[in-house]
Amino acid sequence: MICEIGFLEAVWPAPKNIIAGTTLRQSGFSQGSFGALNLGSHVGDNIDNVKRNRRLLRDAMNLPSEPCWLKQKHSAKVVIEPSNEIVLCADASITRTVEKVCVVLTADCLPILITSKSGDIISAIHAGWRGLAGGIVENTINTMKSSPNELLVWLGPAISQPAFEVGNDVRGIFLDLDINNESCFKGNKRGRWQADLYAIVKLKLNRLGVRDIFGGDECTFSDEKRLYSYRKDNECGRMASIIYMQK
Repeated sequence: MICEIGFLEAVWPAPKNIIAGTTLRQSGFSQGSFGALNLGSHVGDNIDNVKRNRRLLRDAMNLPSEPCWLKQKHSAKVVIEPSNEIVLCADASITRTVEKVCVVLTADCLPILITSKSGDIISAIHAGWRGLAGGIVENTINTMKSSPNELLVWLGPAISQPAFEVGNDVRGIFLDLDINNESCFKGNKRGRWQADLYAIVKLKLNRLGVRDIFGGDECTFSDEKRLYSYRKDNECGRMASIIYMQK
């Protein structure tokens, strides 16, 4: 893979036909708070710059097709065989089609990329706390219809626990779902809670029988040179986490 843009390649024992990872914010055309490789068309950036950035992504990574962009709504909706011509409303996509590129956009939420160990099915998930509470991970795994012990999961860059403060309402939602989520929240001096998205996702995956989980060691909030953080900057771009199967 020839790449002239910043790209954080997934480090996991995936089959050789699987290409996966997350774009970094350097080496693009967007300006100001969106600089430089903003790939989100919904954040207020100059749309022409976004289009140029998406072309740069395709060319620099030699993608086999236009990524199947989604209209993400923090939902639990999963689309099977997404389109690269029609933007569908969903927060996860699944494909068994070689050279179809699944993609999600994030800037603090957790991108989750999944492949089977045989490399014949893939998925990309956008997982913010609302999607996690709504069941986006469970819906995706169940829709893939693969044996959980045959799946590999990579957790891309997201906001880390020290930077992600939430209130009693959010913590309560997750404790109502599973009391074991209590370990994913730490109290702070302001009487609020620091939430660990990575830990919440790992607990969910383990409950579903998925054990081979990788990544989960990047923080969008603390790495402003490479990564976008909505919570830190409010007005900012989006990284793309992509996965596809080569021929």
